[in-house]
Amino acid sequence: MAEAVTLQRNPIHRALSRPNLLIGADRELVLITGLASIILIFVVLTIYSALLGATLWIVIVAALRMMAKADPLMRHVYMRHMAYKPFYKATSTPWRRY
Repeated sequence: MAEAVTLQRNPIHRALSRPNLLIGADRELVLITGLASIILIFVVLTIYSALLGATLWIVIVAALRMMAKADPLMRHVYMRHMAYKPFYKATSTPWRRY
């Protein structure tokens, strides 16, 4: 007779498979925009620059959150897209001599 085979289950922890987000947006982009806003506030040192810096940061973080909601890895996809050439010649292999 054939024995019943039980499947082994291995848990995948959420921390290993989730994207790295901060305030619901891409971590690096949020930190860079926060740094740029703080630099704007403390370099100019006027009330208008403080309001502009805070408003700019809030608007940009809202846009980054919408971007992360659509695709948490959109920044990586865009960077890969920018690395592609606009045109690839039709050759049998990329390493063929011309």
